[in-house]
Amino acid sequence: MNDIDTNSITTKSGYVAIIGRPNVGKSTLLNKIVGQKLSITSRKPQTTRNRILGIQTIDNVQIIYIDTPGIHEGEKIALNKYMNKEARAALREVDVVLFMIESTRWLAEDELVLNLLSHITVPILLVVNKVDMLSEKEWLLPHIEQLTKKHAFTEIIPISAKKGSNLLKLQKTITDLMPIGPHYFPLGQITDKTIRFQISEIIREKLTRFLSKELPYSIMIEIESFIKEEKIIKIHAIIWVERESQKPIVIGEGGIRLREIGRRARINIENLLGQKVFLKLWVKVKANWSDDIRALHSLGLNDEL
Repeated sequence: MNDIDTNSITTKSGYVAIIGRPNVGKSTLLNKIVGQKLSITSRKPQTTRNRILGIQTIDNVQIIYIDTPGIHEGEKIALNKYMNKEARAALREVDVVLFMIESTRWLAEDELVLNLLSHITVPILLVVNKVDMLSEKEWLLPHIEQLTKKHAFTEIIPISAKKGSNLLKLQKTITDLMPIGPHYFPLGQITDKTIRFQISEIIREKLTRFLSKELPYSIMIEIESFIKEEKIIKIHAIIWVERESQKPIVIGEGGIRLREIGRRARINIENLLGQKVFLKLWVKVKANWSDDIRALHSLGLNDEL
């Protein structure tokens, strides 16, 4: 029997931008596809702040998904400008665009995204998410019919990212659209983000889930130190807030809230690293950092606004 010549296998690879308004399920979809929590999720809109790559390699096909911040109306502060810029930048030199919307809802910000995509020449798949939440399933087909009149989408695919419904259909469609070419990342790598970034996002997710509606947008995480010892990893992180009055909200009476946030974050970090972790959190103030370009740069948001 002759050995298989692996060099003769045609490889395919490409970039896929996941774009849409806030809170339509972009991060949930990325996490489901790669089988690991890379991008934090929350019911609160605008949770994702950075472009995050999720890399899926199956046999001869490598797909690099780019999760983006939700595109939203208004750019009143520097952080909002940064997030919208990150989302727009993801459209450059991609091979496929996934435009995600939420079941039968079409809002002004969906129209904003569609206008942004008007000049795009690569295939655009309209992904209709959260169809499992429809109380009347018969509403979906007429809605899809209306969507076909808005743009000549390559295909419209209804899914439930949370439950994984119809994701095989979506992934097959994406795979078929991937161009022939070499893989960009080694087998087994699932993201381009550093361990420090992933840890900071885990902490921010716990804060987002714990705190009031407004406060999470006034919070940034900085990993001050990461020390790997033989039996334990020691991590010190700073939770930056914008005002002194926000510190007690994060800390809680007697520090109870901060300890619980730390406990939950530590469990997830240990799962990520596969090792015992000691996590120490501090809460500090950097006044109005979300509207200060220099502060954004100092906290790791380095792209020019």
